[in-house]
Amino acid sequence: MVDLNKSINWKPKSTGEKRFSNWLINANDWNLSRSRFWGIPLPIWSSKDKLKIKVIGSVSELITEINKSIDSGFMKKNPFENFIPEDMSDKNYNKIDLHKNIVDNIILVDKESDTPLYRENDLIDVWFDSGAMPYAQWHYPFENKEKIDNEKAYPADFIAEGIDQTRGWFYTLHAISSIVFNKKAYKNVISNGLVLDKEGQKMSKRLGNSVDPFKTIEKYGPDATRWYMISNANPWDNLKFDLDGISEVQRKFFGTLYNIYSFFSLYANIDGFIPNNIESQVKQKNELDNWIISELNSLIIQLENYYNDYEPTKVCRSISEFVQEKLSNWYVRLSRRRFWKGEFGSDKNSAYQTLYKCLITISKLSAPIAPFYMDHLYINLTKNFPKQKYPESVHLTDFPTANKNKIDLTLQNRINKARVITSLALSLRKKEQIKVRQPLKKIMIPVNTEKERQDIISIEKQLKSEINVKEIEIITGDSGILVKQIKPNFKILGPRFGKEIKEISLSTSKMTSEEIYKLEQNGEIELRINQKKVKLARSDFEINSKDIEGCLVAHSNSLTVALDITLTKTLIEEGIAREFINRVQNFRKVLGLEVTDNIKIYVTSDPILNQVLISFKKYIQDETLAKSVTTTNKKDAGIDLEFDKVKTFLMIKKIN
Repeated sequence: MVDLNKSINWKPKSTGEKRFSNWLINANDWNLSRSRFWGIPLPIWSSKDKLKIKVIGSVSELITEINKSIDSGFMKKNPFENFIPEDMSDKNYNKIDLHKNIVDNIILVDKESDTPLYRENDLIDVWFDSGAMPYAQWHYPFENKEKIDNEKAYPADFIAEGIDQTRGWFYTLHAISSIVFNKKAYKNVISNGLVLDKEGQKMSKRLGNSVDPFKTIEKYGPDATRWYMISNANPWDNLKFDLDGISEVQRKFFGTLYNIYSFFSLYANIDGFIPNNIESQVKQKNELDNWIISELNSLIIQLENYYNDYEPTKVCRSISEFVQEKLSNWYVRLSRRRFWKGEFGSDKNSAYQTLYKCLITISKLSAPIAPFYMDHLYINLTKNFPKQKYPESVHLTDFPTANKNKIDLTLQNRINKARVITSLALSLRKKEQIKVRQPLKKIMIPVNTEKERQDIISIEKQLKSEINVKEIEIITGDSGILVKQIKPNFKILGPRFGKEIKEISLSTSKMTSEEIYKLEQNGEIELRINQKKVKLARSDFEINSKDIEGCLVAHSNSLTVALDITLTKTLIEEGIAREFINRVQNFRKVLGLEVTDNIKIYVTSDPILNQVLISFKKYIQDETLAKSVTTTNKKDAGIDLEFDKVKTFLMIKKIN
């Protein structure tokens, strides 16, 4: 039993390797008998002096033994005489009753001594019933022998129960299977944790902190509730249950996915998009398409491994990150113009095919955890394309297969570096309360190698657009523009070096900018600590840079950015133009205009806005589909606008 346990995939591993293993190693004898009424009677008959014992292995054998007892005069009639052993029908089995009140009246005989045998009074421990479940459910060995003997329905792929079952069901399953078949009863087992309240206390009616599961599912839906519970904690860990967490999952994951679908369907219907379900093996011309498809195929491989290893929490979190951060916040945001600008050409079709592929694949990957929502999404994506002959439900499709030829790790690393840099820059904007629509002069990014320089050059266009800066200035780590600061990573080095961490901290404080630069380039450094040489890696330190005049600095792992926040008159005017465009677009929605409708814009005079309209008139018209932007003294149906010291009245007229 101990050896077989080593081949079982336990979640968490500690339950199998420690708690259950220790129980097996020190296992006591299992007392099978219980003094109860309801249950399975022990099939053991013995003489009063216990010298003669008979164990019965089937109803057929019991009938034979009863007939012998009748011949010896101990029984007058066989209560199971109408039972036909070869007939496995319910009607036949309804003819017998094997409960205690019936079998206690059956007297058997030891033929050699002509001694009467009486059934032992006790029942079999009900845990034996549960432990025999894999075979009993198939009426083995009287039926379905091939299911057990040929391992078609045994051992179980997966079971789950609470951690207390290490001495209960987990044990009885394992013990019977090991003893009878010399095999394990299950391949994978999840030892469930507890659902606690949001403060970590056990739920109880007495404390008034229990949550009604039916009301929760009625309000939030089963998929959002399930996704929250699985994504928030591993099933084998205790979960601090908070209804606000379900709301957050609804908003951040399901809401984001719905918004992507709504965006896609809006423009796909306008352009009459038809999906091509035969995947091209040729890479697309657009780098963003290649990137998101590469990420999607990497995700498929990752999730297949997680599912196979019974890691649903990693599945949820990986899908959420892909949908929220990569698909929504990067791909869709950077590709918006491709969907609503220009004719339905090859680039627009590529964008549609790419986003469609992502959405339909996500519905399949997520279906095991969010079966209702993902089926609804899948049906909406496929129901209008009968020629493609899609299965009618996502649950009738195959699990996605990764196309490894479409995976480009170099491209993924490059784009993900752009995402990190963008995130750092936007965090600096937020810190200084500078709107993203306000363009800035430049961002400085230090690099240590030529490869890093080329990586930044390749994503320069994306960085300019996302951060809204005019220039990307790439500087070398030893340029002296950014002054580096370094300190030990105490969480990593503290446990390793103990009291010597003080010496490491002292040596680190004396490092020059050149030494820090070399550490970043080489990935390691050798320090002399208490008369001995110690090699330390880049990850053993925390390196950042001081803010410089006119710039703000941010860091993430090995990346540093310095954002120039100095504003010129031209930059301020462009920021106002972008803000004005946003207000016009919002008013278009209020008026119920279609995204393709052309308009005329009228505004009342404002000295600041007047100058902006002179400098950025064409840009404003292009972005808002406006044929003209006119200053007027008349006020008709419109709205007041007030932003960035601008005060005006906006009117929009649709061009028929």
